[in-house]
Amino acid sequence: MAMRCAILDDYQNVVLKLADWSALKGKVEPQVFNAHLGGADKVIAALSDFEIVVAMRERTAFPRAVIEALPKLKLLITTGARNASIDVEAAKARGVTVCGTGSFGNPTSGIAIGLMLELTRHIGYENARLHAGAVWQSTVGADLDGLTLGILGLGKLGTRTAAIAKAFGMKVIAWSQNLTEEKCRDVGVGYVSKDELFRQSDFITIHVVLSARSRGLVTGRELGLTKPSAYLINTSRGPIVDEAALLAALRDHKIAGAGLDVFDIEPLPLDHPLRRIDNVVITPHLGYVSEQNYRAYFAGVVEGISAFLDGKPVRVLT
Repeated sequence: MAMRCAILDDYQNVVLKLADWSALKGKVEPQVFNAHLGGADKVIAALSDFEIVVAMRERTAFPRAVIEALPKLKLLITTGARNASIDVEAAKARGVTVCGTGSFGNPTSGIAIGLMLELTRHIGYENARLHAGAVWQSTVGADLDGLTLGILGLGKLGTRTAAIAKAFGMKVIAWSQNLTEEKCRDVGVGYVSKDELFRQSDFITIHVVLSARSRGLVTGRELGLTKPSAYLINTSRGPIVDEAALLAALRDHKIAGAGLDVFDIEPLPLDHPLRRIDNVVITPHLGYVSEQNYRAYFAGVVEGISAFLDGKPVRVLT
């Protein structure tokens, strides 16, 4: 009998189209969930009869309470190489295998730079005006050339973003808790303290992983150090920034604006105040949503399920 496989949060309905699932025909019965299931009770109710669950990054959480309430679950496979919303130890205790997939490129860097361009050159805004019948231009943009970009976190994504920013003619500085002056020198960016990064930067972009140490890393204190003309970009995870402090800074124009691809609650509630603030550009967590990356993700999902069924799971998360 084929195993039942739930594919979660496939918002664009593309998972079965962007990978070849024929190798699993007769072995796995996939069911796609396009809409977000919601809270833990709804997740448990929807998934109680599935042996395999495919999670799209961290869109749906699998804490201990959820894992222990899914009696048939045998394989939980997430797109990407890590997923902080899965309690891997709880899964291990229940005998559930947790696997990941590979990925492609650094698509999040493109979103970070795109948000910067929208905040300065208003491309999407002017496009919407012309389509709505406006006669001609209404905004005066700012050039990125000569501005200072401060990067919180100089890992793979931070380094790629730094390279793009330098191609625009920006000065780049960086800080993170583990960053060294030597690493900055190797990448060709300036090494500064956390406070100096916020004081000096025209843009601050976040590229650290969400953890107990980085949660609430940016508070009202840091936002209070910035220039009134500065912008905050967050394409990492919402809780790295104190949301209440950011809302206050935006409303009071303590900073010029923000570009946000991530939020404390996702999908962003329809009544969320960020939807009604003019000096913020918001996108629905598009950072990793590129066709090339999705093809890598879903090919990895098929490979991971096949390997599990053969008794030789790959990319097991520990």
